[in-house]
Amino acid sequence: MSQSKARYEATRWLQTAREDFQAAQTLEKERLFSHACYMAQQCAEKAVKALWFYNDADPWGHSIQKLIMQFPKQNFIPDSETWLENGALLDKYYIPTRYPNGLPDLTPGQSYTAKDARQAIKKAAFFLESIQEIFDAG
Repeated sequence: MSQSKARYEATRWLQTAREDFQAAQTLEKERLFSHACYMAQQCAEKAVKALWFYNDADPWGHSIQKLIMQFPKQNFIPDSETWLENGALLDKYYIPTRYPNGLPDLTPGQSYTAKDARQAIKKAAFFLESIQEIFDAG
């Protein structure tokens, strides 16, 4: 893929991540906390995938941690430990926030709280801001 096409694709993924972030904020305000957590995870996953595309690489998978660990240009990630910690928290929201059998005897709506949603949104914001900084510096 040409550099301009890779950057274009990265921009599309980052824009979609921003839209997921807005959705997470809206869902949190509506007290749909499990859904807010999931959309925050989606935001961060797409933002990290945008970074892959920005570097003309092809991301695969849904684990934010794994996408960070396998990122081909580790020098682009200034504090990988923080990135991995934030990714680990958000990865926990990928499946159990969506399915009633993801947690024993409770639905996602019964299991996740405002605190969970706020924390997830904060971590998603970290990825959006960090990756935008990388794009702006490039």
